[in-house]
Amino acid sequence: MTETSTIHIERAVLIGISTKTQNEEQTREYLDELEFLALTSGAETVKRFWQNLPHPDHKTYLGKGKLEEVANYVANVGVDLVIIDDEISPSQQRNIEKIVKCKVLDRSMLILDIFAQRARTVQARTQVELAQLQYMLPRLKGMWSHLDRVKGGIGMKGAGEKEIETDRRIAEKKISQLKLKLKEIDKQNEVRRKNRAEMIRVALVGYTNVGKSTLMNLLAKEEVFAENKLFATLDTTVRKVVFNAVPFLLSDTVGFIRKLPHHLVESFKSTLDEAIEADILLHVVDISHAAFQDQMHVVNSILEEIGAKDKPVIIVFNKMDLYEAKNFDEFLPLDVKKNMLLELENSWMARTNENAIFVSATQNRNTGDLRHLIFEKVRKLYLERFPYKAGYWHDYLNVETEG
Repeated sequence: MTETSTIHIERAVLIGISTKTQNEEQTREYLDELEFLALTSGAETVKRFWQNLPHPDHKTYLGKGKLEEVANYVANVGVDLVIIDDEISPSQQRNIEKIVKCKVLDRSMLILDIFAQRARTVQARTQVELAQLQYMLPRLKGMWSHLDRVKGGIGMKGAGEKEIETDRRIAEKKISQLKLKLKEIDKQNEVRRKNRAEMIRVALVGYTNVGKSTLMNLLAKEEVFAENKLFATLDTTVRKVVFNAVPFLLSDTVGFIRKLPHHLVESFKSTLDEAIEADILLHVVDISHAAFQDQMHVVNSILEEIGAKDKPVIIVFNKMDLYEAKNFDEFLPLDVKKNMLLELENSWMARTNENAIFVSATQNRNTGDLRHLIFEKVRKLYLERFPYKAGYWHDYLNVETEG
């Protein structure tokens, strides 16, 4: 009789706080997202705790009484880890671990862990490892058992040097090596981009899990990995797409998220070059999500941080099927429903200077209009950018678009 191995699913407790700038409704919404992150990483959420505070306690994040309540629950129920919905300091982490007596992760470490699980290419793995090391560097408190051995690391230790200083040197050397490795990868990617310099580039950007990869599959008519989990896509996927005989490059990028660790943004800037250097951005939005406007703000903030804010943008409101299922009663008269949808669309068309479209990628709904809109934007850019090739492009850029 052979033994079957079982995968241990860790049981997690989530912790958040409500402050003057974050009300209880937002806290619940953020904890919903944190629970989805935990699920993506392989953990089951068994309980949530939150507290109203003016600001996080500088020693223990939560107040002493509330943290004792968490500790009692952890001890009585059997919990593997506590996850904090913010980035906490090394001293806060140590203090919380002493009280709850189990592993403590903050939001940043959880996201980094998910990225580490999902990294497939050499570039993605290198970027994630670099971000992890930069995050963990100030949190050194023992030997780096998870680090690969670096030649010369131990030999650098001086006569009276503390062990943690040796650990820091090993980590810093490893960080330098990873940065050099990423520079080499960036050079290779730059050569590829130069080889396609005369192609108009369109990049899909958006919050994580809004359907970018599903939309990519529809537009490119190719199978790109798509999954109903956060950060299903880490590596940029680039495909040549042809609409009405007019070619352009379409790329999918890593999804953004609230409180994305700064080290991760820094490390993934090379992957986000497709967004930085794109001619047109398709900002995909999950309109069925209750906080879709907050998600749009997060995406715009990160685009601004990486220098990709001032580009032509088409807002693609995706998951209209889910939006209608959530917001429309099944007995709602059809004409009322149509008027409500028209009001929604007109409102956003006015806000975006008519650069918005409403689709359902899973139902292939209204995607023909999206193709038409992309085609018109691409055609305009070709004529503006390459006027000296007007004759060459004439046959392509003056064809009738599909309905």
